[in-house]
Amino acid sequence: MSSSILIDSFGRKHDYLRISLTDACNLRCLYCMPNEKVIVTPQSKLMQVDEIFELAQTFVKMGVTKIRLTGGEPLVRKDAHKIILKLAKLPVELTLSTNAVLIDEYIETLKLANIKSVNVSLDTLNADEFFAITKRGDFDKILKNIYMLLQHNFSVKVNMVAMKGINEHCILDFVEWTKKYPLQVRFIEFMPFSGNSWKKENVLSYKEMLEKINEKYSTIKLQDKANETAKKYKVKNYLGDFGFISTISEPFCSGCNRLRLTADGKFKNCLFSKIEIDLLKALRNKQDVCALILENLHQKKKERGGQFEYVNDLDKIENRSMIKIGG
Repeated sequence: MSSSILIDSFGRKHDYLRISLTDACNLRCLYCMPNEKVIVTPQSKLMQVDEIFELAQTFVKMGVTKIRLTGGEPLVRKDAHKIILKLAKLPVELTLSTNAVLIDEYIETLKLANIKSVNVSLDTLNADEFFAITKRGDFDKILKNIYMLLQHNFSVKVNMVAMKGINEHCILDFVEWTKKYPLQVRFIEFMPFSGNSWKKENVLSYKEMLEKINEKYSTIKLQDKANETAKKYKVKNYLGDFGFISTISEPFCSGCNRLRLTADGKFKNCLFSKIEIDLLKALRNKQDVCALILENLHQKKKERGGQFEYVNDLDKIENRSMIKIGG
C-alpha cells in the first residue's frame, strides 16, 4: 500500500496512531476520571494482544510511522509487557504515555522495545495538591520514577493540565524544574469531556500562562516541528524546555496527523469526534478493516471534530470521558 494512503479530505496526512490499552487507571484525576464509580470495560470487550497487533499492523501498512500507547493507565494491564514487546516488532517509533506509578516495573521492557520517549502526566509538584487532584498518594513514587527514566536516558515529557483556580500557581514550579533537568514540560489547556466538570472560567489560555512565565523569566522561542502540537519555549541556559498545547484558545487542527484507537477497538479520527467505527468488531467478523478506516478518515472534520466553533460551544460537546477515549 502507498505510504500516503491515510489522507483526509483536507489533504492532511496521518502517520501517528494513539492506541489505548485500557480505560482503567490507578489515579482519579478530576479532569479525566472524576467519578470513583466509573465502570471499567470488561476484559472480553477489550482488544486482545493479537488483535491490537493486527490492527496496528494494518495502520502501519497504510502509512502510520509512530504509535503511542495510552490509557487509562496502560501499565495497569496485566499483559502490557506482551503488548509492548509485540508492537516493538513493527517498523514504527513506539512511545508511551503514563502516570509513571508503575514505570519502575517496566524499565527493562521499555528498553527491550527500543522505546526512547515517555510522556508522564503530572499536574503539580506538591504532594498535598497531588492528592487533591488525583485522590491518590503516589506523588513521591512518581517523582522518583521520573528521575529514574532520566537516569536511563529516556526523553521525558511531563504533561501538566493547567486549570485556573486549581493549579495555575504551579506553572512557575514546572518551569524552574527545567533548570537542572532535561525535561520537556507541556502545559495543556483544560479540555471538555463527558463528566469532567469543565467550565470555561477554569481554562487558562497559553497566552495567559506565557505572560505569567515571562513576568519572572526571560524566555526563548524554540522552533516547532511540523505536526507538533506544542508551542515550545525555554529559559536561557536551562537544561529543559516547556511548551503549550493550546487546544482551546488556538487549535492546531490544520497540521493534525493523529488517529486514535480506543481500548474497546473503536476508531476515532479526532479526539473530539462524535463518530466512532468499531474496528474490533469488524476484525472479529473478518470485515475489510482498511475500507472502514478510510471511510471514517474521509469524514474527519476540518477542526475539533466539527463540534464547536467558539469557546461558548464547548459545554455542549458530545464525547466520551477522556478515560474512555485514551490520553
